[in-house]
Amino acid sequence: MIDRLRTRSPRTGPRVPGPVRRTAAARARTALLSAGALVTCASITVGCGVVPGFTGGSGDDTVTVMTWAPENTSATNKPGMPAMAKAYARWVNAHGGLHGRKLNVLTCNDHNDYIGAAKCARLAAKEKVVAVVGSYSQYAGSTLSPLESAGIPYIGGYGLTKYEFKSALSYPVNGGQPALLAGLGEELGKHCGPLALVRPDTVTGDQLPMLLDSGLEASGHTAAFDLRAAEDATALDQQAQQALRQATAVPPRKGCVVPVLDERTGTFMDSFRRLSVSYPAVRIASVLGSVDQSVIDASGGRSGPYEGAYVTGWYPEAGDARWDPMKKVIREEAFGDNRIDPADAGVQTTWIAYTVLKRVVDSLGDGEVSARTIRSALDNDLEVDTGGLTPTLRWRFQDLTAVVDYPRLINSDVTFQVVRDGRLVAARKGFVNVSKTLESTSSE
Repeated sequence: MIDRLRTRSPRTGPRVPGPVRRTAAARARTALLSAGALVTCASITVGCGVVPGFTGGSGDDTVTVMTWAPENTSATNKPGMPAMAKAYARWVNAHGGLHGRKLNVLTCNDHNDYIGAAKCARLAAKEKVVAVVGSYSQYAGSTLSPLESAGIPYIGGYGLTKYEFKSALSYPVNGGQPALLAGLGEELGKHCGPLALVRPDTVTGDQLPMLLDSGLEASGHTAAFDLRAAEDATALDQQAQQALRQATAVPPRKGCVVPVLDERTGTFMDSFRRLSVSYPAVRIASVLGSVDQSVIDASGGRSGPYEGAYVTGWYPEAGDARWDPMKKVIREEAFGDNRIDPADAGVQTTWIAYTVLKRVVDSLGDGEVSARTIRSALDNDLEVDTGGLTPTLRWRFQDLTAVVDYPRLINSDVTFQVVRDGRLVAARKGFVNVSKTLESTSSE
């Protein structure tokens, strides 16, 4: 469980998100004040507005949400996610809004540290947003506690940490790092000799070896050799040398090197490319988020080091026609905005998260739109069709997978892709479900 900020709670039991228990006298006082407010609004219509982030009917103006991600840091940056959120808001408002309501998107830079992450969450609570949507943070433990205290749902986080799959107020749209690494391990276990994982030396990175090894074990392969790298490293020659030694240790079996370093994957590959000429050939494999089409293009395309690489993702490859609606929005509302790469997994996740938000608000019709009603809709029978980018999404209790460390995981499907002639294309048709592998995984 996530540690929560200490607050005064009713003596009868623990504090939970939702309306606070009130005495009969307090309820009577509230009713009288509400009646007075209605009389005032009836006589001075233009003087009455709505609580920030809250709407109560089709005549109300604004649904306020927040999207956060790190920007301008020395480690991983995801500026495309808040930029995509803003572009989506411009587009949806130009086409009638969310069931007639204006969408207002606030953004926040979490600066890739726990202090910045907590500040973003507290700002969301202060602004009374109805949801945090399509966001990225390595410090979900610092963000979800303030959101839980305020009862604000977290929709479509990137899935970087296990906290996003534990909080009752988190509604993930993908299988996060757990599904990517387990799926990659399953695939590599069938094709690789010795295998070396290169990953960030962070708390989040510490989860990755166990996840990759669960997939390798499912395919009858031994555990990967674990190599750590500083998150803000500018050169990774030592890690590249060690990875090549491990992957070529059992000739003639062709080994595999798996860099999962987000934006520092390119730094590793620069070292790897230079040093690999002294070793037998090995295969590269990674996950979307560390490798995408723009990274492949920048490294030389078909003549680059990624040719033949295996890559697991959550969604169809970037060239799939199912992404056309998102690309249309980008062309119309963010043409020339270099922050938004339609092949970026973060941008794609933000698009899907806002698709969920639109479906939720549409389902509420002319009723109240608030953090409480959004949670209620998501917890019950709401189904979200993402146009084939994911399976149909639902967050009822019966939809949760039986993964001990990730109890809020509902979508454990992955896609297998391969770099062929410099292009990232589908290695298999459709999605592959890795829930059975994940169910056998536990950090205990």
